[in-house]
Amino acid sequence: MRKVLTLIIFAFLVPVIVRAQVADADDNQSWNDVQLTVPVNERFDFTSSGTLRFGKNITRLNDRRIAVGFVYKPNNSWSFQPFYWNIVARNAVGRFRAEHRLNLRVGYRFPFKRFGLSHRSWIERRLREPRNSWRYRPSLTFEKGIEKIVPGARIFVTEEVFYDSILKRFSRNRFSVGINKTLTGKLSLDVFYLRQNDGFSRPGDLNVIGTSLKIKL
Repeated sequence: MRKVLTLIIFAFLVPVIVRAQVADADDNQSWNDVQLTVPVNERFDFTSSGTLRFGKNITRLNDRRIAVGFVYKPNNSWSFQPFYWNIVARNAVGRFRAEHRLNLRVGYRFPFKRFGLSHRSWIERRLREPRNSWRYRPSLTFEKGIEKIVPGARIFVTEEVFYDSILKRFSRNRFSVGINKTLTGKLSLDVFYLRQNDGFSRPGDLNVIGTSLKIKL
């Protein structure tokens, strides 16, 4: 009788545990940032941004991010962007922890006229407890104007993967699609949906609705 009772309890608990693990791996989030660009001269721009990310089905603040840096554009195709990121984010047990990131983005825009296609290589050094690391984040972005449908707007699609030095493998994938709308000569807005798949982070599989307000002085 005890063996039968044990089997019944085991059969009941396993699906519950599995569902709890799946729930921990998935989340619906909202990412919102404001970006400021101040031209210094024809080749250099000063940049800064602030970001708030809400998780747990958009019911609590997950992290805040502040970045400062500059962009160097030697021509119309290439761009180089070193910047510093200060991040305060929740860890796996829900406690806020600080992280410092040293970043370098290198972008190349292909010379196509009917649509935009660009590649970006992003290297970041992560300084955090209990262990420092680095990541490589290559991405490809397609853009197309839709002025006949929405004046001053274009759609974009981005695919990005992450290589992690600790895991020694590509551990994360992000796919996003959205629309950029020019509001004024100095103001534009991105609205996008992003899907993240990550089998190592908790939560790692995300559905994200995001906005990015871009100001250029």
